[in-house]
Amino acid sequence: MVRVTSTDRRAALRAGAGIVVGSAFAAACAPDGPSSDTVTHHAPASHAPASPTPPRPAPTRPAPVPRAHPRHPAQITHGPRDRPRVALTFHGQGDPATARALLDEAERHGARVTVLAVGTWLEEHPGLARRVLDGGHDLGNHTHRHLDINALPEAEAEREIVACADRLRRLTGSIGTWFRPSRAARASPAVEALARRAGYPHVLCYDVDSLDFTSPGGPAVARTVLDQIRNGSVVSLHFGYADTVAALPAVLAELDRRGLRAVTTTELLS
Repeated sequence: MVRVTSTDRRAALRAGAGIVVGSAFAAACAPDGPSSDTVTHHAPASHAPASPTPPRPAPTRPAPVPRAHPRHPAQITHGPRDRPRVALTFHGQGDPATARALLDEAERHGARVTVLAVGTWLEEHPGLARRVLDGGHDLGNHTHRHLDINALPEAEAEREIVACADRLRRLTGSIGTWFRPSRAARASPAVEALARRAGYPHVLCYDVDSLDFTSPGGPAVARTVLDQIRNGSVVSLHFGYADTVAALPAVLAELDRRGLRAVTTTELLS
């Protein structure tokens, strides 16, 4: 700091002004703040600006847990028929880019869906579990390896259910809200009992099969869904198929036109 004396006050003021101007010019020209040779003035501690607060991460949606719906059977194929709501449910497997595209498209329309994830798929793409939940969607269990669970010995079938439940719990803190049997429209009585033992009060089935896994083309998938869907319907769809991605915009637009709201299965039954 320059000490101003009574004998040279004007010179000192000129020097001080030069320092201030030089500092401002250097700061304005430096892209990332003052360089090591920039002259700066130190304000008193009481006037020092507070350090910026680091940004907080975006809040994540808590992972819902299974719950019983006493007015509905153990194996649910549809929701109430007296309300204009439907549930679009997706078997969670296949190309993660396709999964993200379908979730993005649903969210653009304000729709919420239900994803029944395969355990090995979550092992390969663990970030998709939180992507589903943080988008406001339901996430559930579709067995660990997507085998024909009704045909498995009881001990192996139980391992399939529990292994996927454990994977979901490690990734989200919950075993998911729903269980759907793999390679079957309904669970056998034995598999239904195993799912209940694992913590799932209901087996989630469906009353509309899109047949998208047969790859009939996007327009055909859309027609199949729209010809059958009505109040309370639960629709079976799949991640991993280009035809499903192609069909979804038309399906969602027509649901809007008919006044049918696409909601999570939990909301459908609430």
